[in-house]
Amino acid sequence: MTAAEIKFIKSLSQKKFRDSSGLFAVEGEKLVAEALASRFQVERVYRREEIGEAVMARISGLSSPSPALALVHRPADLLDADLPSSGLFLALDGIRDPGNLGTILRIADWFGIDAVFASEDTVDVFNPKVVQATMGAIFRVRFHYTDIPELCRTAVSAGGKVYGTFLNGENLYQRPLDSGQSHPSVIVIGNEAKGISAETAATVSDRLFIPPYPADDSGSESLNAAVATAITVAEFRRR
Repeated sequence: MTAAEIKFIKSLSQKKFRDSSGLFAVEGEKLVAEALASRFQVERVYRREEIGEAVMARISGLSSPSPALALVHRPADLLDADLPSSGLFLALDGIRDPGNLGTILRIADWFGIDAVFASEDTVDVFNPKVVQATMGAIFRVRFHYTDIPELCRTAVSAGGKVYGTFLNGENLYQRPLDSGQSHPSVIVIGNEAKGISAETAATVSDRLFIPPYPADDSGSESLNAAVATAITVAEFRRR
């Protein structure tokens, strides 16, 4: 492997180089196998037994280099995909933590969310930390960047629902929930520190509240974004 190849692979840890090349790196036997079995186009696979342990250590972004690394093309439909006429969707309004985004994609994969939409200020889904945190879900969950308030307005105009969690919302466990069998249902997940933005909040048709236990115990100020996602989506699917 040439020095230029090594430099290029290492550069993919930065968003600007992922954007310009259209490629991102995947590390680990499981993730590489998931990539090869997915709809994503794999550019090349590097294996430790072929390139040597020293070279793998140089191109790896992990503290302990894995036996395999792949370069994968980003999907062509990453930006501004249309909202389908039915289904249950997540809308991420400014999620900034890579671990949270990766975990949310795993949750979406587990609960069969039809697609995940994210605002442009959400962390890059191909950030290496996000990719690792998805544990392969990135290759199964449809993910798109788009204008979240506009997406929500589209859902409501189509006769669907837009749900969001707020401290002044209605008890999640006591109100009807529509999982999108005949119209689009969108669950908005807000920024870790600021919650759902004012512009997006104005489009929410149904405000929900995840109650603490006991109900009169204020406890922590809020739930982690990924935890709140799991609780909310699980209740939709339980119905």
